[in-house]
Amino acid sequence: MLCFSTTFLLATTCLLVNAGFPLETATTCEGDFVHRLSCNDGVIRVQTALYGRKDSKTCIEGRPSHQFSNTACSLQGAVDVLKSRCDGKKVCELSVNVFRSSDPCFGTYKYLQTKYHCLPAIHLITCEHSVAHLHCDEGQVISVYHANYGRNDQTTCSYKRPASQTGNIDCINPTSKVAESCDGENSCTIVASNSVFGDPCYGIYKYLEVAYVCQSSLSPPRPIESCKTMLCFSTTFLLATTCLLVNAGFPLETATTCDGDFVHRLSCTDIGVISVQTALYGREDSKTCIEGKSLQEISNTECSLQGAVDVLKSRCDGKKVCELSVNVFGSSDTCSGTYKYLQTKYDCLPAIHLITCEHSVAHLHCDEGQVISVYHANYGRTDQTTCSYKRPASQTGNIDCIYPTSKVAESCGGKNNCTIEASNSVFGDPCVGTYKYLEVAYVCQYPLVINS
Repeated sequence: MLCFSTTFLLATTCLLVNAGFPLETATTCEGDFVHRLSCNDGVIRVQTALYGRKDSKTCIEGRPSHQFSNTACSLQGAVDVLKSRCDGKKVCELSVNVFRSSDPCFGTYKYLQTKYHCLPAIHLITCEHSVAHLHCDEGQVISVYHANYGRNDQTTCSYKRPASQTGNIDCINPTSKVAESCDGENSCTIVASNSVFGDPCYGIYKYLEVAYVCQSSLSPPRPIESCKTMLCFSTTFLLATTCLLVNAGFPLETATTCDGDFVHRLSCTDIGVISVQTALYGREDSKTCIEGKSLQEISNTECSLQGAVDVLKSRCDGKKVCELSVNVFGSSDTCSGTYKYLQTKYDCLPAIHLITCEHSVAHLHCDEGQVISVYHANYGRTDQTTCSYKRPASQTGNIDCIYPTSKVAESCGGKNNCTIEASNSVFGDPCVGTYKYLEVAYVCQYPLVINS
């Protein structure tokens, strides 16, 4: 971890209070329209929400004056709905129609307006039947801000799941169980399963979403009394979140998923791209993934499939998010009769992540005096959503089109800027009939000068 003077940290803390937590605003007119909150850095914390009308200027296009003259119209409890759906997430989308059955002022054309902060926090998503790993640096402990077990989009933890298992995106189940298990601990694991959290939406493949911070294990001082912003935190909390922004230790992240047709998910959503270090498909202890299993199924703790790390590296290196089914290893059973799991340990490397759709041109560039160093590049398709706008399903369905390529490094490595076309003529066609994209992870560095 980087070390800074107390003065610097307090100064940075002030920046977080006064400038780092500005109120963001999202406003959406009444109707079947999408209301979207997002935080590029940190997670959402809803402060206020208005469904109604408080002025005669917002959402008035094409409306007669009597539909926007009532400026004292608001629905009670709107903020609770937004908080339950959005707190602790990086992105939150909902339809304004969620409030349609509650009309606080008939005849008035309304809008939904939400004000929120983006809090610096660790954001973790764990697919059902996987293990969530929360951890902090030495001398720090976990403080859970928010946790939800359910589903609120169709793309997360969706790899090769049928539509019937991902269609319910109103499965909202805020839970205190993660805080009860992990608060005050330096590290903690908890299984994302119905046996732990209950089943809020039967038949839906769910995931656990957690936002937490690491703070000093020492007793926190009293909260700042003279806080002039809408959010007041203890100095300890703010210093802890400052450390989240400047921590350059790149600790190993861990993803563990039990054997079966379940989704194994790696992500570096806040910083950088995935760099797989180790991968185990087998069993090395008698504590992981043991629920409902006999002693015979978990007793062999020296079971591992050779080459598992190569599979994970080819599929996940250089990406920000990577999902695959544990069943990718199903045909290779190294220890019959043993109930296995897939466990991957990986770094999040700071890098520029670039996606270029087929028949477009990738532009790689660095600041003056720096040159490009390509970490990883793949031409193909690994999900159904990227570069998919108005493409037929037949062109986006093959998500096992994995084609790591060195051509980007050969063309661009050592240059200050570079262009390369994402096309079959450059990279070949790894999956005929599929609309592909080029995914590149690279860094900018100063060229090495060798003194003679």
